[in-house]
Amino acid sequence: MPGSPHSDRPPIRLTRRGRVVLVAFAATVTLILLWLTVGPGAFAGSRAGHVGPSRPAATVVVEPGETLWDIASTADPGSDPRIVVQRIIDLNGLAGDPTVHPGQELRLPSS
Repeated sequence: MPGSPHSDRPPIRLTRRGRVVLVAFAATVTLILLWLTVGPGAFAGSRAGHVGPSRPAATVVVEPGETLWDIASTADPGSDPRIVVQRIIDLNGLAGDPTVHPGQELRLPSS
């Protein structure tokens, strides 16, 4: 039929690679729009909206014969001492030498 809206050309076919590119493009656009809408602070775990008094950091003085394991077990008895020891090391900058000495003051992570 001449003048018909349909032509003799075959319909456009999207290949697998074309679908992957299209989906990746749509996902990228969606992430950009989301970032522009809520801002970068939403993904950073910002505590700007935190309301309430902050607790002072707890400290402990190392006693003779005491180890980081002992301190971690006492500080947070319900947690895995390995994790608490690592948090104490990180919090006090002991990564190079995690040895503690009697009389040394250590900051403890909040539970």
